[in-house]
Amino acid sequence: MKRRTFLKNTAATTALVTLGDFSLSSFTTVKEKKITILHTNDVHSHIDPFPKDHPKNPGMGGVARRANVIEKIRKEENNVLLLDAGDIFQGTPYFNYYGGELEFKLMSMMQYDVATMGNHDFDNGIDGFNAMLPHANFDFVSANYDFKNTVLDGIVKPYKIIIKDGIKIGIFGLGVELNGLVDKKLYKETVYNNPIEVATDIAKQLKEIEKCDLIICLSHLGFDYKNEPEKVCDVKLAAATQHIDLIIGGHTHTFLDKPIVKINKVGKKVIVNQVGAYGINLGRIDFYLSDNSKYIGQEKNITL
Repeated sequence: MKRRTFLKNTAATTALVTLGDFSLSSFTTVKEKKITILHTNDVHSHIDPFPKDHPKNPGMGGVARRANVIEKIRKEENNVLLLDAGDIFQGTPYFNYYGGELEFKLMSMMQYDVATMGNHDFDNGIDGFNAMLPHANFDFVSANYDFKNTVLDGIVKPYKIIIKDGIKIGIFGLGVELNGLVDKKLYKETVYNNPIEVATDIAKQLKEIEKCDLIICLSHLGFDYKNEPEKVCDVKLAAATQHIDLIIGGHTHTFLDKPIVKINKVGKKVIVNQVGAYGINLGRIDFYLSDNSKYIGQEKNITL
């Protein structure tokens, strides 16, 4: 099915994906609760829609359109999270001129909750990224980048916990290997740690110590590398870990018709999604949670 044909019909798409044995730790009521997760990745400073004569994405995307869709969903739903999986910067003259200020201000206006860092978010240097942070009214998370000897030490945290309607949601970030991809003078003393090892520890902490009901990974590792099996990717991450419920990906600009389901190391289901690039799509996943169940009700990749 062609992408555009699929997107026109996603409003009617419903998939019930049960995520296995589950018990909410932060509340005891049997009433089912709903969390709506909206997400983007690899927007690359695309503020305006594509030109109407663009050969691949005619008239698509644009911040104004995305903001309108997000506002409409927020009016319809009580518990909405808005997340980004990295590469906010680089791709249009807006970044070259404003250095990321405009992107952060617009994301703040749309009320993003949490984002992770992609490799292109270092393109103005780690100091340049830090200089733009006062314009971001949302948090950045990255668990496998060690910023101890940089200006981001203590600023970009490994994870963030958000509570919505009594549901405790843990969100952590993972980034791609920077060596060979980004000039060392841009990321300076940032240390890259193995994402699967880090994710194993962080997810366990969020589940067993922080008692999170829903665990989300914002990943800028890439969806899959079939021709480069040695590379860590979201598909490998899902299979090699436990406790993660949802992986929102970036980096490879992969458009998935709908989220895929992978089986983790203990036989539980993990949802993996990525919505292309350049802000032409907005991902939506609805989680329904109660005392003894957790499942996905509605999933949409919305064209903008």
